[in-house]
Amino acid sequence: MAVLVSAEAYLVDVPVETVRTDAMQSFIKQETLFVELACDDGMAGTGYSYTIGTGGRAVLSMLRDHLLPELLGRDARNVEGTWRALYDSTRATSVGAITALAMAAVDLALWDLRCLRAGEPLWRLAGGFRDSVPLYDTEGGWLQLDADELVSSALEAREQGWKGVKLKVGRPTGVEDAARVRAVREAIGDDMDIMVDANQSMTAPEAIRRAALLEPYDVAWFEEPLPADDVAGHERLAASTRIPVAVGESMYSIGHFREYLHRGAAGIVQVDVARIGGITPWLKVAHLAEAFNVQVCPHFLMEIHVSLVAAVPNGRYVEHIPQLRAITTDQLSIVDGHAVAPDRPGLGIAWDRDRVDDHRVA
Repeated sequence: MAVLVSAEAYLVDVPVETVRTDAMQSFIKQETLFVELACDDGMAGTGYSYTIGTGGRAVLSMLRDHLLPELLGRDARNVEGTWRALYDSTRATSVGAITALAMAAVDLALWDLRCLRAGEPLWRLAGGFRDSVPLYDTEGGWLQLDADELVSSALEAREQGWKGVKLKVGRPTGVEDAARVRAVREAIGDDMDIMVDANQSMTAPEAIRRAALLEPYDVAWFEEPLPADDVAGHERLAASTRIPVAVGESMYSIGHFREYLHRGAAGIVQVDVARIGGITPWLKVAHLAEAFNVQVCPHFLMEIHVSLVAAVPNGRYVEHIPQLRAITTDQLSIVDGHAVAPDRPGLGIAWDRDRVDDHRVA
């Protein structure tokens, strides 16, 4: 047996490493939710989730008041059954961000236990397709940076052998966005991918217009051009441009992804393991995308997504935005432009417990 006998949740504020601004918001801090689970056989697992600056305490309340008490006495090995039981117990608040983020922290802790008990790393136990994946950089492409800064960061990424860079778009005019992308393309040449991300800031007509301005620069994908609930708008955009449309970081259910894929409104799936509710539903979305012959390039959380992208055959990229270095003892391993999935048993994240405690919110 592996009966869950204790469950704890707490909140940790992790400061951002650099200024990060997009077309809709600034990334002020990462409110990080931790869940610690222990079994009667002495094994323990750690999971986490996050918000960007707001809502962390609401997620913590969901965990402490509802989800964690439901866990006690359950067999930690029954990950799928536990996920479904917790989800069914939260029907009044699902589908929604608070519930999904809370579910994710629990699910990651259960997967940590599963991998530790099996003595296997996450990338292998979740599928084991390969042990490394291509990396692209976002950290040098924020909206507040001028064209010269974008070019400098992109050239640095090329020097390191990384396979692509992402630039934030959503400047007041499309001409400005196009000029920034053109400057980077002319600097790095044709052998690297350039992605653009509008962070849900546009209407469908404006996104269609800007996509036309960006097409000459061989953009790899146009990310979150419209609000995530505008499936019809994304469908119109996808039909109007040669640039693949990327969506998913702001979607909280498998059914939402199914609708996008069924309507041809998503050319790249960017499912976020925290926002979809954990590894259990993340894998279902990845396999759903595979059935539609669509690649997966998840949003943020590179420390956990490297293992998940490595696990599935349609995983294409890991996004480089370092955020956990303040509370971990090692960093993402990068070799020849590829992020290497950790080979240690468990989720593969080496938490620095003392530093986690230092950032813990009372």
